[in-house]
Amino acid sequence: MDIQALVSLDRTECAVQCNSKKRILEIISQIAAKNNPTIDEAVVLSSLLSRERMGSTGIGNGIALPHGRLPGLERVLAIVVTSTPPIDFDALDDKPVDIFFALLVPEEQTEGHLQTLATVASKLSDKDTIKAIRKANSSDDIITALK
Repeated sequence: MDIQALVSLDRTECAVQCNSKKRILEIISQIAAKNNPTIDEAVVLSSLLSRERMGSTGIGNGIALPHGRLPGLERVLAIVVTSTPPIDFDALDDKPVDIFFALLVPEEQTEGHLQTLATVASKLSDKDTIKAIRKANSSDDIITALK
């Protein structure tokens, strides 16, 4: 899966002011629903919170990969958000998180879901990509960093 096919400007936000795990997940849910009438914000939030209850999706190095399955979704959607300041997200390394790459996948996708997560995690393990995302001043800059 090509990461470029997942990201779009209308689902990317730079330097969001936020101070809690729940609030950043609410913001991600709002962004997901904003330009997609088939997506219900409350369903997205419920799915993301459900997944977080199983264990934090904070993978370390200030990065989190929140994800959830949605009924009726036809294709994988990504929402990319950076926060200012970084927030406590119960990450594996106990460090605050400032880069959130959320994935929403069709409910019936299992194998594809895991492959997409692996692709995104691999891209976000690139130090230059992360540095560029953290330097971003706009959503355009974030998209450019992910190319």
